[in-house]
Amino acid sequence: MSTTTENGVGGSRNTSGEKTYKKTTSSALKGAIQLGIGYTVGNLTSKPDRDVLMQDFYVVESVFLPSEGSNLTPAHHYPDFRFKTYAPLAFRYFRELFGIKPDDYLYSICNEPLIELSNPGASGSLFYLTSDDEFIIKTVQHKEAEFLQKLLPGYYMNLNQNPRTLLPKFYGLYCIQSGGVNIRLVVMNNVLPRSVKMHYKYDLKGSTYKRRASRKEREKACPVYKDLDFQDMHEGLYFDADTYNALMKTLQRDCRVLESFKIMDYSLLLAVHVLDQSPKEGGEPGQAGGDGKRPVAQRVLYSTAMESIQGDGKAAEAHTTDDTMGGIPAKSHKEEKLLIFLGIIDILQSYRFIKKLEHSWKALVYDGDSVSVHRPGFYANRFLKFMSTSVFRKTQTIRFSPSKRARTSIPALKSFSQEILSSQKEENEEESRDRLGGARSLASLDGQGRPAPVLCACVCARLSEHYQQILIITRSLSLGDPLSGPDSSGGGVYGWLS
Repeated sequence: MSTTTENGVGGSRNTSGEKTYKKTTSSALKGAIQLGIGYTVGNLTSKPDRDVLMQDFYVVESVFLPSEGSNLTPAHHYPDFRFKTYAPLAFRYFRELFGIKPDDYLYSICNEPLIELSNPGASGSLFYLTSDDEFIIKTVQHKEAEFLQKLLPGYYMNLNQNPRTLLPKFYGLYCIQSGGVNIRLVVMNNVLPRSVKMHYKYDLKGSTYKRRASRKEREKACPVYKDLDFQDMHEGLYFDADTYNALMKTLQRDCRVLESFKIMDYSLLLAVHVLDQSPKEGGEPGQAGGDGKRPVAQRVLYSTAMESIQGDGKAAEAHTTDDTMGGIPAKSHKEEKLLIFLGIIDILQSYRFIKKLEHSWKALVYDGDSVSVHRPGFYANRFLKFMSTSVFRKTQTIRFSPSKRARTSIPALKSFSQEILSSQKEENEEESRDRLGGARSLASLDGQGRPAPVLCACVCARLSEHYQQILIITRSLSLGDPLSGPDSSGGGVYGWLS
């Protein structure tokens, strides 16, 4: 094996410039993936269909593929390797659940060379994409593969209850043993179609501690920004009420599932395509569709963002067109028309002892609630709060019907004015009777009747005061003469009282 030189995230490069992963060249790794999956899936077709049993989740099948070939395997020009398949019957069920036929699965992975993505994850994993945009193949660590295997029974139950989910769809778990190293792989759905230019990409966790893209990341052609970057660059993404409710309901359901599995530190991969810029820009360099041929939409069921959040299959089909490629229509705060592509990623991080220790250490130095590593329940609530308030927002529709308001306001004002005048009239009559009665009694006490002029003046003053109040009320109501309506015979309040 030639010597290698470190090249940052995603492995190393040998002296010829080819990327390596665990001392295995990328070309040898891609060839082993295609040979191994081609053999195991083809061999699986001979096994009869049956219900998945609990022991099926823990089965591991192994086959040795020497370079010179054997009675069961073809010859190849790669180093000898052993290929392991985890829970083959369970994953066959998952593929059938999403409408993936064995021939289509083999054609997507084995017919054309795999495409190595140039923007690997921070964990150092390598990503390969099938040429038809259907599947992502990712290298995972031993602990992640082990955790996924333990997760399979619960994952099986969740998919049966709800296949429409933003959680990763796992279609296969494999391991390649070559040269004394183990390279574990998982096959998943592809969230971001290459034929659509993604103007912004975000990895969102809902935390703020060190959640800003590095200078090195920003210098990339297609940088992946983080939470604080999103808040600086956007004032939320706006959806209509039905889409917003479906999206948040899906996120809440998925977070409950992850919390039940004690999973944390996951992210929402969010990509934004600006429709207003699409006529000027094509797909990214090296993407499908660059030759002028538009690829067909993904065939896998529930694979697009719109299909993953819709409760009704017919509604999803209506929105998944060649124009949207399964993206969710939205608008920016500047009223720009957008297509949103999203999915929850990195769910193979459980809250184990090492993660608890990491949270405890960071909580001593920084704000414990702001760091990404946290207990699953708190992490899910913070994640949902950030998504529902800072990222996704509901478009407010204001409905105004002036004719209806005028019709309903006229009787209300008429009734109100009548009540005021009638009650005021009753009070005036009652007070007049009281005062006249009091004047008579006082006059009878004074034989000369001297208090009578004073009492009469007091009564007249009070009557004049109430008369002025009535006059003010009636005049203020009569100023709103248009409220009397076009069909009223009189003007203002006087028209109603006639």
